[in-house]
Amino acid sequence: MRNQLFLFAIGLLLCSVCFPERVRAGEKTLTIREMTVTTRIVGRAPVDSVRIISAASGKTLYCYTRISAPDDEEREISHVWYRNGEKVAEYTLPVRGKRWRTHSRKAMEKGMRGVWRVEALDVEGNLLKSVEFTTK
Repeated sequence: MRNQLFLFAIGLLLCSVCFPERVRAGEKTLTIREMTVTTRIVGRAPVDSVRIISAASGKTLYCYTRISAPDDEEREISHVWYRNGEKVAEYTLPVRGKRWRTHSRKAMEKGMRGVWRVEALDVEGNLLKSVEFTTK
């Protein structure tokens, strides 16, 4: 029995190395090439990358995400915004090509101090990537 389990495990390992596209779930094949929080998007690109920002500014921030997909099949991702570990917003965003750019935005009310995190999730809820910034 032990030998059979060992051979089964070796077989799975070899399959995942030789045929990775068959082992992965469809949505896990999405790859986040770039993800940043920015104060503006110009020409479909972020103008800066926010790490620390004043909570008194009251600016709108954008989470810009550049994605690669294996094909042109339409998919969705979600941006989930957290402040101090508590979910404050969630946006469903389309992915409509092999190379796709998208963003969500969050109006930052004055005085919203804290540690922020934005997570990009596939439709199954798998974490693709996350970014953090702080408002002081």
